[in-house]
Amino acid sequence: MSLQVATLKPDTGLKDKVYAALKGAIVQMDIYSGDEAPKLDERQLADQLGVSRTPVREALTRLEQEGLVATIPRRGAFVVRKSRAQIIEIIQVWAALEGMAARLATERASDAEIADLQETFVTFDSSDQASAHLDEYSEQNIAFHKRIVQLGKSDLLHKMMDGLFIQMQFIRRRSVRDIDRTERSVRDHIRIIKAIEGRDAEDAQRLVIEHALSLAEHVRHHVDYLD
Repeated sequence: MSLQVATLKPDTGLKDKVYAALKGAIVQMDIYSGDEAPKLDERQLADQLGVSRTPVREALTRLEQEGLVATIPRRGAFVVRKSRAQIIEIIQVWAALEGMAARLATERASDAEIADLQETFVTFDSSDQASAHLDEYSEQNIAFHKRIVQLGKSDLLHKMMDGLFIQMQFIRRRSVRDIDRTERSVRDHIRIIKAIEGRDAEDAQRLVIEHALSLAEHVRHHVDYLD
């Protein structure tokens, strides 16, 4: 699997643009689809971006510091793939943080913001529709959880979850291909929305945590590609 990035126009903010472009492209990858971690070819990326190799190298260093990229001597740079145990731990931490975000959302989100959450999700209000649009639902699934965090309106919580969110995107992009999990996910989302609409902090927090931990159990028992 190769990274696909668009050519950039050089300016004073080039370093940050290269970093943002590479990070954005990595986030969109299905990093667990192949037998090995995706390799990042520094020269090829520089050519695709239309820049020298220096800002690419600097961007890869930043991404390595964030844990998204690993450089292996004499082999090059690779996107980091987590082990099953690491993914389960990430999901468990995510569950606790998103649960608090959902709780805060019942207190801080406006009626209009909660209504918008319902409208965004309405296309997927039945398992039949979800099953027919798995790829689209995958992106909606990711957007749904990101919106819950936003509705919590806690800058610190959002910052703490940012790095975890990328890993959650990777694993959810794969788990959504499981039809049974997709149907359960739809039902869970609807219950979460109703709890937030009802301003039920306890129920919203509980439902979000249970939903996330069910993903951890799915990974523990069924996700062979993480071995």
